[in-house]
Amino acid sequence: MKAICIKRIYDAPSEEDGYRILVDRIWPRGITKEYARLDEWNKTLAPSTELRKWFSHKAERFNEFARRYRNELMSHKEELKRIRQIARNKPVTLLYSAKNTEANQAVVLCKVLKQLKI
Repeated sequence: MKAICIKRIYDAPSEEDGYRILVDRIWPRGITKEYARLDEWNKTLAPSTELRKWFSHKAERFNEFARRYRNELMSHKEELKRIRQIARNKPVTLLYSAKNTEANQAVVLCKVLKQLKI
């Protein structure tokens, strides 16, 4: 399997990113589609609106957010497997817009994808 990594959508795209997937439910402010250079915008794997609003990017809620989000992701196993299949052939970069680089949905999703047994 090639690398699965995460990156802020605001950081410049690069060839090393490989397949670029935005994993936010809402389009990031100030980013054009041309700048984003996305291969896909995957709202299916983004946290539900309810969970996203509850979390509200509060660091003290991250552990509970991660637990709840992992539970949500388990109802999308086929989609997770599809992303893993892409990562077999090329690097995959999960893009997010949150300011916190350590407590966001892409961190959780990346771990889930890497641990997923196909």
